[in-house]
Amino acid sequence: MSMAMEHDLLIVGGGPVGATLALALQDKGIDATVLEARARGAAHHDQRALALSYGSILILERLGLWSGLKPKATAINTIHVSQRGSLGRSLLKAEDHDQPALGYVLSYGDLSAALDDAIRQFPGIQVRYEAEALAIKPGREAAHVEYQYQAQAYSCNSRMTVLADGGRSLADIPGLERETKHYGHDALVSKVSCELPHDNIAYERFTPAGPVALLPNGTRDFSLVWTGKAEEVQALLALDDAAFLEALHTHFGDRVGRFLTVGKRLSFPLKLSYLKPVTAPHLTVIGNAAQTMHPVAGQGFNVGMRDAWELAQLLAQTPSEEWGMDKMMQAYQASRKADTRGGLLFTDFLVNVFSNDIVGLRKIRSLGLGLLDMLPLAKQHLVSKMSFGPRG
Repeated sequence: MSMAMEHDLLIVGGGPVGATLALALQDKGIDATVLEARARGAAHHDQRALALSYGSILILERLGLWSGLKPKATAINTIHVSQRGSLGRSLLKAEDHDQPALGYVLSYGDLSAALDDAIRQFPGIQVRYEAEALAIKPGREAAHVEYQYQAQAYSCNSRMTVLADGGRSLADIPGLERETKHYGHDALVSKVSCELPHDNIAYERFTPAGPVALLPNGTRDFSLVWTGKAEEVQALLALDDAAFLEALHTHFGDRVGRFLTVGKRLSFPLKLSYLKPVTAPHLTVIGNAAQTMHPVAGQGFNVGMRDAWELAQLLAQTPSEEWGMDKMMQAYQASRKADTRGGLLFTDFLVNVFSNDIVGLRKIRSLGLGLLDMLPLAKQHLVSKMSFGPRG
C-alpha cells in the first residue's frame, strides 16, 4: 500500500550538500523535508578527507557552523604545484591573496555531524532517515517522488524537489541525460605520516601516470590521493605497508622526507560525468548528482556547496507559487552554468595536459608552471576561481 503526501520543498539526499541546502533555506525562513537513505549518524565516523575551499568556509560561517568545525580542520596555507622530472613549479600562498587560508582539510564525518546537529535544532527541517528514493518524475504542476521508508511505500508531489544524493541512485530521470567520460584511471586514497612537518603545505604533483596530491591533515599527517591506471592502482593496493610506502617515496620524491605509516587504502574509478540539463519542471539536481569531476584541484565538492547556496538564495527570491516553473529553472541554470562547466573543463584540462608523456610537452608544462609563479595576476585569477568559482 502506498501512502500519498504533499510537500512544498523536498530534498532527496541528506549528505553535506543536501544538508547545507536545508540549513541555507531555513536561514531564509523556508522549511524543507529531507529524505536520507542512510541511518541517522551513519556518516559521522567517515574519515575521508574533504578539501574545503575558502568559499565553502564562508558558507559554513554564514550558517554559524565554522567556529565549531575549525578546531577539527587543518589549514592549507600554501599549495605547491610541480611536475615530476622537471624544475618548473609554482607556489600559491594564502598571504599573497588576503585570505587566512587557501582552504581547509576536514573529515567527511566531522562535517556531516556538525550539519546534522544543526538540522536537529530546527523543527522546520524534517529528516526521514533510511528513506530510499525509488523514482522521481518531473511534472507540469509538481515533481512526483516515490520512496521506501520503514518498509512502507510512499509517494508524494512536491512543488520543488532537489536531488542531492551524490549520484548514488536514480540514474534515469525523464528529460535529463547523463554524459560520462571514463578516464581509465583509479584514485587511491589513504592517510600517511612522514618524517618532516607539513607546515600547512598541500602538494599537487603531476606525473605521466596521473596526479598525486598530499593534503595536510592533522599535526604531521597527509591525506593522500594517488591516481593512476586502474591496474597500477590495484597493484599498489596489494602491496604490504612497507612496500607501499617505498613505492610512494619513489613516486613522489623527498619533499616531505620518508613516509613512515599508511592507513587503510581504498580506491575508486575516476570519471567526468554531468547531467544536461540539470533541471526539469519542479526538479533541480545539485552537487555530485549533477556533475562529478576528477579530484585534481579539489573542485567537485566545493562546486556542489555553491550549488546548494545559490539555489537557496534563488528559492528565497522566488514566490513559492513560482517554484519549479520555467523562469526559475532557467535562472538557476544560467547562474550555475559558468561555475559547473568551468570546473568540469578546468579539471579535465589539467588531466589531459599533465597526465601524459607526450614528447615535447613536458618542457612546455615546466615552462608554464615557472611562468605562473612569476605572474601575480594569473595566480590571483587561479586562486579566486578555486576559492569562489568564476563569480568570486
